[in-house]
Amino acid sequence: MKASVVETPTYKGTNKLLIGIVLSVLTYWLFAQSLLNIAPDVQQDLGISSGILNIGISMTGLFSGIFIVVAGGLADKLGRMKLTYIGLALSVVGSALLVFANGPAPFITGRILQGLSAACIMPATMALVKTYYDGKDRQRALSFWSIGSWGGSGFCSFFGGAIASSLGWRYVFIFSIIVSLVSAVLIFGTPESKVTQDSKGKFDTLGLILFVISMVALNIVVSKGSELGWFSPIILGLLVIVILGISLFYRIEKNGENSFVDFSLFENRGYLGATISNFLLNAIAGTLIVINSYVQQGRGLSAATTGMLSIGYLVLVLITIRVGEKMLQKIGARKPMILGALLSGIGVLFMSLTMVSGLAYFVLVFIGYSFFGMGLGMYATPSTDTAISSVPNEKAGVASGIYKMASSLGGALGVAISAAVYNGVSASGNYTLGANLGLMTNILFSLFAILSISFVIPKEKK
Repeated sequence: MKASVVETPTYKGTNKLLIGIVLSVLTYWLFAQSLLNIAPDVQQDLGISSGILNIGISMTGLFSGIFIVVAGGLADKLGRMKLTYIGLALSVVGSALLVFANGPAPFITGRILQGLSAACIMPATMALVKTYYDGKDRQRALSFWSIGSWGGSGFCSFFGGAIASSLGWRYVFIFSIIVSLVSAVLIFGTPESKVTQDSKGKFDTLGLILFVISMVALNIVVSKGSELGWFSPIILGLLVIVILGISLFYRIEKNGENSFVDFSLFENRGYLGATISNFLLNAIAGTLIVINSYVQQGRGLSAATTGMLSIGYLVLVLITIRVGEKMLQKIGARKPMILGALLSGIGVLFMSLTMVSGLAYFVLVFIGYSFFGMGLGMYATPSTDTAISSVPNEKAGVASGIYKMASSLGGALGVAISAAVYNGVSASGNYTLGANLGLMTNILFSLFAILSISFVIPKEKK
């Protein structure tokens, strides 16, 4: 593959651009992810099964993860601003479909469009940050970018519950449309940023097709396995497709010249460790669907009250994102990343103490949410900076796409696995056991994240 040259920017990023970028990121992490708390209301209103609901919930993260690398490459070639605008347009259309949804078809279609929107926005805006901000300004910008993503995921439970209980769940997506339009206005006028390619290789269509088929099949296996039966011909057939598809995908990508996924990026241990741990720590998003469903179905709370339990998450994730930035500047990325993953796991452990009854358990959930948010906030900026600072500018979009693909696929599979465990066990009415096992699954994700950081990312030289 021939070298690529980045167009040298003379523009320096402003606070106006940064606010617009943060709002664009919020269209996914705040509004699209609010479905994790309002899922029971959506299911009842649309009259859909739990299996269809779980597919709709995870489909956004799945399609974001599948197409985010493609969108990152397109952002490099066609322009990061163009892809951001396309993402905002898809967010508006997807949210509108959910506002007017009357059954499973528009619901799932809207969720897919929200995923494609995130696939365009996340790598494009991260590449804009890398291009138009330098040094400490870039680390500050990444902190605010993380506030949009991790902070949005922390705020979504409270926001979704409050809106669903007062105005109705559809208003969540009306607000999403408004924020998308405001974001488009704020970023308007920013110079285009793209890469001039020296080579004109063919797009890796086969790699993309194999990846899409494998990931969709895997998502259906996880989401519908308990409903169809884990040893049913359909599930076993899909598992064969997953195994063969991923194996062929790896062989084609490893030897291809214009690969869908640039595996040479993983030769950098810092980028590899940040990406793996990012996948695993985003998989802990399954905690949200389990705990929000359990306290409503098993403990009788409303969606609004459930959202109140996550206020500690919201406050601490916003505070500790800047703390993680300062720790990064003083002691490097590795230690705050390990500490962040550890604190998140401790938070899930508090929530998994389902044997505690009455008000005491809700106190534990509140404390658990707080530790959860503290850990994610501390992890966010060091991990993101490690990922994008380890790659050359001409690969910023693709590298950001792969890194955020790890986020989206981790979140999608984490939610699907956790929901499958919880729904599979609680179908008999034992919500407490279902929640306990679903939350323990997420504790394992945090432990694997700690191991990936400890053994893959090199220690900083003194």
